[in-house]
Amino acid sequence: MSDESRSGRAPKPRKRRRGLKITLGVLLVLLLAGGGAAYWIYQDLDGNIKGVDIDKALGEDRPEKLPTTGQNLLVLGSDSRAGAENQELGGGGAVSGARSDTALVVHIPEGRTEAVAVSIPRDTLVTRPECTKSDGSTMASAERVMFNSVYSQVGPACVVKTVEKMSGVRIDHYLEINFAGFKDLVDAIGGVTVKVDEPIKDKASGLDLTAGTHKLDGTQSLAYVRTRHGVGDGSDLGRIGLQQQFLLALLTEIKSQDLLGSPTTTYKIANSATKSLTTDEGLASLTSLSEFARSMNGVDPSSMETIMLPVAYDKQDPNRVVAAEPQAGTLWKAIRSDGTIPESAKKSPATGG
Repeated sequence: MSDESRSGRAPKPRKRRRGLKITLGVLLVLLLAGGGAAYWIYQDLDGNIKGVDIDKALGEDRPEKLPTTGQNLLVLGSDSRAGAENQELGGGGAVSGARSDTALVVHIPEGRTEAVAVSIPRDTLVTRPECTKSDGSTMASAERVMFNSVYSQVGPACVVKTVEKMSGVRIDHYLEINFAGFKDLVDAIGGVTVKVDEPIKDKASGLDLTAGTHKLDGTQSLAYVRTRHGVGDGSDLGRIGLQQQFLLALLTEIKSQDLLGSPTTTYKIANSATKSLTTDEGLASLTSLSEFARSMNGVDPSSMETIMLPVAYDKQDPNRVVAAEPQAGTLWKAIRSDGTIPESAKKSPATGG
């Protein structure tokens, strides 16, 4: 999948869409909490989860954790090409390495009765701070680096550090799911139904859909959330809208199934999710994930909101975007202080339309 994106017209920003909006990472945690599995099943699922020691990698040079700032999660959907299954998905064999294809900062305010997820466009130019790689070597700081390249160049801990530096938001937890796991999760629930307003034909992702309603299997769903050349101006910004629409459809599909009344289905979904899940060490067990999910029982999905980090086309390279000010600064400030996000902070000069 190419990192190139093309600028296009900028229609009027759409008003905030409220409703059953939830990120994939939080959704997985909530699913795990509802299992009620026997001990041996619990152990089996627990062994699937991979952990990354984010706190050790980042050290003390981090934003202050205030007692009233709620919880902040960084959720990544990675397009890792590791393993034959990932390489076969959506033309993956043509690209080496791994990138953070989808990135969301999920903020759960103090009291945990609502939540907001901020999508960070993968083409956003950022300053990557100095980071320590997994082999102990140091990667120097660099300016005007594409956000999605940080994952492949240095790893997940550096993505967390980059987000903390650009936002001033202390990230409490990290959740990552790879593309193969995403496919398996959708197949485990029997597919997801989406409504397509205009035909989508994208050779890069392999997606070919006519206008109308479609029941997508795992492979098609993966292409749907990855497609960029078949929607809007062909940029990553247009794809973010599809991702938000799909996550809503995914949640709706899961809510329509009697998971608690079907232990077999619940186990199948949880098994698919945990096999592809990487978390920080604080959540790297089924017990920890379940406890975290139970602590979020007060969050009403109908009050959850997904917005895009306000960005503008870069003046030097219109194929890239940069955080738009003062909107982005106002947005991050509201999240840091558990404050209300002003409508003006949700309007992005670059829309990908």
